[in-house]
Amino acid sequence: VKAAKEHVIPGDLNKVLENKVMETVLDLYHVKVSVLETMCSGDADSEGIVSKSVSSHSDLIPGVYEGGLKIWECTFDLMDYFSEAGIRFTNKTVLDLGCGAGLLGIVALNGKAERVHFQDYNSTVIEEITLPNVVANCVNEGTSGKDRKASKPPAKRPKKAEGSPDVLTKCRFFSGEWSEVTQLLLSSNKPFSKYDIILTSETIYNPDYYSALHDTLAQLLDKNGHVYLASKVHYFGVGGGIYLFQKFIEERNVFRTSIIKTIDQGLQRCIMEMVFK
Repeated sequence: VKAAKEHVIPGDLNKVLENKVMETVLDLYHVKVSVLETMCSGDADSEGIVSKSVSSHSDLIPGVYEGGLKIWECTFDLMDYFSEAGIRFTNKTVLDLGCGAGLLGIVALNGKAERVHFQDYNSTVIEEITLPNVVANCVNEGTSGKDRKASKPPAKRPKKAEGSPDVLTKCRFFSGEWSEVTQLLLSSNKPFSKYDIILTSETIYNPDYYSALHDTLAQLLDKNGHVYLASKVHYFGVGGGIYLFQKFIEERNVFRTSIIKTIDQGLQRCIMEMVFK
């Protein structure tokens, strides 16, 4: 069992971006992972997941590394869906579950969410990728995506954290297994209110995790809340997929599910919405 940990946001935000090389995708900055892989060769990260992932040529080592170094394609499906469907984050409390790069949570922050929490299985992912991405995208003097397009900095230079870090007061960062993070949140002496929106992408590849994911959603979602989940229809090799998960959820009889979008290019992918029955 991977224990839950809350990650403290450093006082000096430039430290977060130190030695980071940023790229852009859909007008959002994200840490260039190939540079991180070079810098973390050996055991430079405390979990050793970067070198393990590189040496085994694997995006997934169950129970060790759960894929958070890579931005998976369903993340972009979900981002497209938010703009198509006009999903509003204003004043909402949001959880980016299995966040990896944290792009979904960053979109929610840019959409004026009141509070955004980020969770990933691996602490290295939170510290080396998620937190730097949030700082690079959100701690800048009121630059929206539109302004940034016009004055895009060179992609290879890490940005300095300028302007007001107020946005970070809305954020909390957690690593560890879902059940452990849930327990940490619910038993914490910090005030905690459940989430209006839970976002999760490519987290249902392994049927062994379905029970933990279901219980996490059931315990952390507000009674009127919405879960937006993006997934491939089938994950070859691990056996999970959207219809298998949907069947699992329906058997539990806690949530109502609906497939709200199907994407047919390449491997078929879906976006599912979940609300309490």
